[in-house]
Amino acid sequence: MSESMIADSVSRVLSGNVSTSLLEKFDKGEFPRELWQLAVDNGFHLVLATPDAGGIGADWRAAYPVLRGIGYWQAPLPLAETAVASLLLSLAGIELPGGPLVLVESELDGELRVSDGARPKLDGEARRVSWARHGRWAVISSPRGIGLVDLRDAASVSIDPFENHARIPADTVRFADAPLLEMAANPLPDLQHPVRTLGAIARAAMMVGALEAILEKAVDHAGNRVQFGRPIGRNQAIQQQLALLAGDVAASRVAALVAASDAPWVDDRNCRSTAFSAAVAKIRCGEAATQGCSIAHQVHGAIGFSYEHSLNFATRRLWAWREEFGADAWWAERLGRAAIAGGSAHFWADLTERRTTHELGAG
Repeated sequence: MSESMIADSVSRVLSGNVSTSLLEKFDKGEFPRELWQLAVDNGFHLVLATPDAGGIGADWRAAYPVLRGIGYWQAPLPLAETAVASLLLSLAGIELPGGPLVLVESELDGELRVSDGARPKLDGEARRVSWARHGRWAVISSPRGIGLVDLRDAASVSIDPFENHARIPADTVRFADAPLLEMAANPLPDLQHPVRTLGAIARAAMMVGALEAILEKAVDHAGNRVQFGRPIGRNQAIQQQLALLAGDVAASRVAALVAASDAPWVDDRNCRSTAFSAAVAKIRCGEAATQGCSIAHQVHGAIGFSYEHSLNFATRRLWAWREEFGADAWWAERLGRAAIAGGSAHFWADLTERRTTHELGAG
């Protein structure tokens, strides 16, 4: 399926079904099951999975409209998590279970231990796991490989509810010798932390969509809000702020698209530039979210801070997503450490080839 066909499908499904009413109901705790089923019927959750596993087998550039659409329409669905999890499972040769999937990086998301032996078990705590309460299965990335855990196993798994800024579930999950029902070697051995890295690329694309949404809202408000007899958008100071926001959006979009181009997929598992480009995209989108949300709210004035205004659904997601799968400061620190470790002799080559001589993304 081509990128344009996927983009058309995403626009048709999300633009026609994600309403303010639906978002308000979600904020009160109601999961949009009908919207999820529409997304499943169109194959959005398996856009990256291999065709042998029932997926579309698209590359990340073709899947980009799905991820960007989650942010642009603020769709309250675990589509990104399920898409990334399905890619890893299908590449590892593990049969895909039904329903929403959640992601956990054992070394980075908490204090988790995977036991040795023929039947490995998971023990410990994973914090801020997106959509955990709505998922049946968790895909765990650990030094031993990719594993699958049943989140409904009450004897060994418990979930403490928590919500991020956008009121999206970001729960704490506790495992007590939870059996890994399936286990396989990391299908992307050149990627040290596949969940954290691919999750960051997905979040970057989602953040671009939300940034585009707040830019459109800010421009529209500036053109329609009249003060002292003329639209506030004619004020040079506001025009300058909107220009800064537009620049941030454009730069973030480029960074996210480069990261998508460098991400592994069904027909190309090359991860040479994946971690570097994921870091750059997450850093750039995180910085844009910080400045962009401030500008959008300044342009809207007091009304933009009210819950009744639609701006808050996008800005709250940007504030939440900039922290998930590694905040911009987290990635910047590791990118900086890798650059310092490589020294001046490798700096230019690493920069132009979008890689680091030394390991990137270590805990």
